[in-house]
Amino acid sequence: MSQTPSPAPAAPTLSAPPAPAMSRREVLEALSGILLGVFVSLLATTIVSTSLPKIVSDLGGSQHSYTWVVTAMLLTMTISTPLWGKLADLTNRKVLMQVALAITVVSAAAAGLSQNIEMLIGFRALQGIGAGGLTALATVLMADIISPRERGKYMGLMGGVMAVAQIGGPLLGGVLTDSIGWRWTFFVGVPFAVAAFIVLQKTLHLPAMAKRAVKIDYAGAGLIAVAVALLLLWVTFAGDQFAWGSWQTAAMVGGAVVALVITGFVERSAAEPIIPLHLFRNRTFVLAVIASASVGVAMFGTAVFLSQYFQLARGKTPTESGLLTIPMVVGTMLAGIVLGRIISNTGRYKAIMVGGAAVLTASLFGLSTIEVDTSFVLISVYLFGLGLSVGALMQNLVLATQNTLDVHEMGSGTSGVAFFRSLGGAIGVSALGAVMASHVKTDLVSGLAKLGVPADALGSGAGAVPDLSQVPGPVAQVIASAYSDGITTIFLYAVPMAVISLIAVLFIKEIPLGQRSGIEQVLDEEKGAVEPVAERA
Repeated sequence: MSQTPSPAPAAPTLSAPPAPAMSRREVLEALSGILLGVFVSLLATTIVSTSLPKIVSDLGGSQHSYTWVVTAMLLTMTISTPLWGKLADLTNRKVLMQVALAITVVSAAAAGLSQNIEMLIGFRALQGIGAGGLTALATVLMADIISPRERGKYMGLMGGVMAVAQIGGPLLGGVLTDSIGWRWTFFVGVPFAVAAFIVLQKTLHLPAMAKRAVKIDYAGAGLIAVAVALLLLWVTFAGDQFAWGSWQTAAMVGGAVVALVITGFVERSAAEPIIPLHLFRNRTFVLAVIASASVGVAMFGTAVFLSQYFQLARGKTPTESGLLTIPMVVGTMLAGIVLGRIISNTGRYKAIMVGGAAVLTASLFGLSTIEVDTSFVLISVYLFGLGLSVGALMQNLVLATQNTLDVHEMGSGTSGVAFFRSLGGAIGVSALGAVMASHVKTDLVSGLAKLGVPADALGSGAGAVPDLSQVPGPVAQVIASAYSDGITTIFLYAVPMAVISLIAVLFIKEIPLGQRSGIEQVLDEEKGAVEPVAERA
């Protein structure tokens, strides 16, 4: 597979001086609005993480419902991410960011009014559309204003914002749930969203880009949505609602494969394909996609169930559950700040990604060994390693990819990596959630039978998410043991995916980081003084 990136649109001339770089103050001003938008998106996601066991229990949901509250958002985020990325290459990125922000917060507030689990899942799906935009557009806008070589140190700021949202979100969600009710976890983000919208309007000033005809590849977007939805439905219900080797499996998997094949033909002939197929001739892009998908499985598919371990296996409150995730978030923050500065100073990033993938593998294996009485100190060590590895991999895989992309395909390429990371996460949550639901149900039925207690004693049966405060001590022990075993099982299942990410980053070719931001490249191109990406590769 060749390393040739997307071709530059025009041959270079050096007759005009290069466009001046933005000052640090200008970069920080522009970055403030972008980071505030990222903070709002992350807060809307993380603030409910410690509250989900309580939310699903109050709304009468099952373990499958718990999984789908998360999966619905990941599904729409995955499907919408490449569309947002393509729109970023065609239209005003600042306006797109504001639209995505509005969708995220309005849908989050609506989710707080949910009267049943189906309403909650629906609004979370709508929220995922906005989150997909914020996820894709934030990194594209950073590429616009910051060169690849300098991007590492500014990624540290993003790591700090992510850490605040990831630490403050679960903690705030837990406090709100324990004090005034879980619905306020959805409403509290509205003031932050208004502030982010205003700051973006005042601080983010992008030069006018050359206008391109807006031709949305609706057929490609629709086919991708069908393929992804079929795969997620299959991994969620196979083995529970129907057998793995059944006609339903054949129909869903076969339908997904057919949709993907047709997508390939559609994208090849589309004027503005959602994911340009020639990107798959870029070795770094392909390997980053593989690694990102694997990291997505390991990250989303395991972290989302941690709150159930702390609350249902260890009997902690939502607030205590949020506090116990701090080591993971600290690891992510340190990785972003320290490793990002090292990358900016040295221009080297591959060794950091290889180390991150190795630590990810070791951390997941460690988490697969925890039990109902494992020391929280030891669990904190594993969680710190998990956070450190995610911080070393996620943004640097995007950085490595952006460094090989033509400026006019920055949106498509960046969102492509984010798309496959979200896809891996969505499939991971669905598949691992299905495994866990089956494992927990089996253990609960068996454990309750030994106590002479019928399964329907838990309310809606062994498939319901129980409330430990409402059951007697012996039954609570059975529940704790079942959830502990189920969650550690999915950590073990995630280890092979971490190994795949390690293999992928080992084969990434390290290319010197470029010195010009996206804006500078566009302005230089207009002056005839652009340095083609191909020369850096």
